[in-house]
Amino acid sequence: MPRLKKPHPARPGDLIGIAAPGFAVDRARLEVGAERLRSAGFRVRWRPDLLSTEGYLAGTDERRATELMELVDDPEVAAIVCARGGYGAHRIMARLDAARVRAAAKPLVGFSDVTTLLLWQLRRAGLMGFHGPMFDQDAGPNDAELERLVRALAGEALSPFAGAGRAGGRAEGRLLGGSLTLLAASLGTKWEVDTRGAILVFEEIGEKPYALDRDLQHLAAAGKLDDALGFGVGSLLGCEDPKRAMPSADDVVVEILGPLGKPLVTGLPFGHESPNLIWPFGARASIDGERGEVVLLEVGVARR
Repeated sequence: MPRLKKPHPARPGDLIGIAAPGFAVDRARLEVGAERLRSAGFRVRWRPDLLSTEGYLAGTDERRATELMELVDDPEVAAIVCARGGYGAHRIMARLDAARVRAAAKPLVGFSDVTTLLLWQLRRAGLMGFHGPMFDQDAGPNDAELERLVRALAGEALSPFAGAGRAGGRAEGRLLGGSLTLLAASLGTKWEVDTRGAILVFEEIGEKPYALDRDLQHLAAAGKLDDALGFGVGSLLGCEDPKRAMPSADDVVVEILGPLGKPLVTGLPFGHESPNLIWPFGARASIDGERGEVVLLEVGVARR
């Protein structure tokens, strides 16, 4: 991995470019989300063909990759926010240019399927990003999400994440993670998650407890859980099995991660439920498994 670099800050008045690297985008949600960004003082722009469809995707692989790289190269664009996740980022990885991404050093914001882009950007370009809200809600980012996003992009300190302490101890390391499914899917790729010296945090939607078990066991077999210094768990929305009430998603997480003797905090406010609070991907943080707290120790953008 190249030496780690922080992106440049973006502040109200700057131009945010919208990318659609995955699933097709809903026009109404896009417009609502864009208006929320405008209400915070940003200017917003996207390509006319962002609303294209190719099956379940937002246009062809070439269109989506070209769109993202155009935003990277455009000197007027200060930051890039992804419109939505779903699926599609895996398909465009070979079309992206890590050197250009690193040189431009723009904040990239997204979650869910964008986990793949954030991992790739960190491993291949050595550039930090932001795990944060997109335009996948009818009302767009809520006030708390929007306020924290503005602060994060400007390089202001962010308040700690509060959850439930499930295993004791304290650790410090780089914060990374995202969708549990995509963390497991990264294994064997050029953007494989590297948990050495890291606090691994994850969330998920719509996966039954046994699927969460499988992904955690996959990460464990690859040595990723042993390498991590601690674990934070966000929203596990809809991760139930109508055929089996037990074990629950929470039971699975605690059963697998609890015995590792590392800090474990669950119920953190990020993921597919509201609030989905932004955090800098690759920034140093501390986790306290007794207090149930994750504290960011640095901002996610370079100081100017």
